Amino acid sequence: MTEKLLNHRAEGPASAPPLLLGPSLGTSYALWDTVAPELSITHRVVRWDLPGHGGSAPGLIGPGATVADLAGLVLALADSLGIDRFAYAGVSLGGAVGLHLALHHPDRVTSLAAICSSAHFNGAKPWEERAERVRREGLDFLVESADARWFTPGFTVPRLVRDQAEADPEVYAACCDALAAFDLRDRLAEISVPTLLIAGREDKATPPPHLREIADAVAGSTLVELPGAGHLAPAQCPEAVLTALRAHLDGGARRGMEVRREVLGDPHVDRAQARQTPFTAHFQDFISRYAWGEIWTDPTLSRRERSMITLTALVAHGHYDELAMHVRAARHNGLTPEEIGAVLLQTAVYCGVPAANSAFAAAQRVLAEEDGQGG
Repeated sequence: MTEKLLNHRAEGPASAPPLLLGPSLGTSYALWDTVAPELSITHRVVRWDLPGHGGSAPGLIGPGATVADLAGLVLALADSLGIDRFAYAGVSLGGAVGLHLALHHPDRVTSLAAICSSAHFNGAKPWEERAERVRREGLDFLVESADARWFTPGFTVPRLVRDQAEADPEVYAACCDALAAFDLRDRLAEISVPTLLIAGREDKATPPPHLREIADAVAGSTLVELPGAGHLAPAQCPEAVLTALRAHLDGGARRGMEVRREVLGDPHVDRAQARQTPFTAHFQDFISRYAWGEIWTDPTLSRRERSMITLTALVAHGHYDELAMHVRAARHNGLTPEEIGAVLLQTAVYCGVPAANSAFAAAQRVLAEEDGQGG
């Protein structure tokens, strides 16, 4: 790992939609240990360490650092991984980085989740005082108070408390400088990316009014308040955070349903939805989210090309009921009957004459029905 980049951990398929996860001050990417593996089922998850925290080098920032400096490091990390656009979720200082990215680099951010965060963190004075004390005394006093600041009474995560103890004091103080200078309240209304705010009801550092303030200013945003959650909600209430993030990130399913209707037609999708049962609901969601929301929306191939590939694959495997459906889809995608016939003729060479014979019969019935409806 080069010292010019933030230390990070990547999980999930490289082809999945990217999701960057930012930490809170004093913690490492271990803050996401319970949540990230679950999110990596559907996303390429990249969680990163602040400078001087976890595995990130301390020399990446210095005194007088800003949230913009941290956001620049996150963009450099994304660039190094070949990630152009990404969803982003961050806790506290990590959430402030996300707010900055959404405001100043909306072309890079597909969606934002700010968790137990703020647009101003109670002003400059408390952070200037904390930075001065850390530079003078080190971090021991913060280690002693970590559980009280981060969690509700009786709860702790030893790994995260250890992160606080092992952070570089000078860089921790520089992060305090960044928080002291951070105030986006007068520009929140400019944020246009889909935004989720998650507040911990028991969070003393950034209580719910801080998140409500952002939600009130960002058009179309969603606010979720978690009962019993302190400041580090992903560590204390991982299931609740995971549920909120999944709902927020599930734009693929919504877009997938739109594309599914465009390609297959409303009558077919309506029939499929009407037949849905609790037993098949997860499968229907999988189809909408993965097949239609990720594969069919990939602009690398046109819909015409995807239809031709799909027809060929269905002939090869003998899925003639599905073939009939996708002959209709091919017509919606602009293929002529002659082009569909040419595709099926090609399958006679590579998939076999009997398979192509059945395919021609299925396709002819569909095209005849369409001709009859058109007449």
